[in-house]
Amino acid sequence: MFTGIIEEVGKLKDVKKENDLFTLKISCQKVLEGTKIGDSIATNGICLTVTELGSDFYKAEVMVETINSTTFKDLKSGKSLNLERALSPSKRLDGHIVQGHVDGVGEIINILKRGNEIVYRIKFISDNFKYIAQKGSIALDGISLTVSKVGENYFEVSIIPTTIKCTNLIDRKIGEKINIETDIIGRYVYNFINTKSENKITKNFLIENGF
Repeated sequence: MFTGIIEEVGKLKDVKKENDLFTLKISCQKVLEGTKIGDSIATNGICLTVTELGSDFYKAEVMVETINSTTFKDLKSGKSLNLERALSPSKRLDGHIVQGHVDGVGEIINILKRGNEIVYRIKFISDNFKYIAQKGSIALDGISLTVSKVGENYFEVSIIPTTIKCTNLIDRKIGEKINIETDIIGRYVYNFINTKSENKITKNFLIENGF
């Protein structure tokens, strides 16, 4: 489990493929502190297990399914990657609950500067689009952000300059793909409300329970 607050931007040093398994070698520094083999590191929003550690890198193995269903399929050596170690019990939850399970890949279709903020418009054609709500949380390449607008097959996020500088968003351009993870709480609420069971939240239910 993660918070979506990026700790470091690392770089992909190498990708090796053996049968249906890819091994990524990622250069970094901060996220290595206190990390051991078997720990999880969110890498561009994808939860990966550390299989090898060096003084300035870690390696992680990735299955073909993960490669094909995320932006990893477009990865090349030298690519900047958002990195975050798994949440510890003593850490503040400054972002939102992020699982590192990507729901789909979106496309950056517009980047607009408005005063001190930058607005990214993301096209996302997926059945998971229904879980995106205005003012709700979303993770883009592992970055915890707030949805500022929802349109037809697209949504927007407004980002402060500090977030741009401290993540790989500083290198992102219109037309590029980005990993999307919708808010887990939103998914549970949506499924609860739309379930066919008798446990639906109705107006009468809310009135009866003092709302």
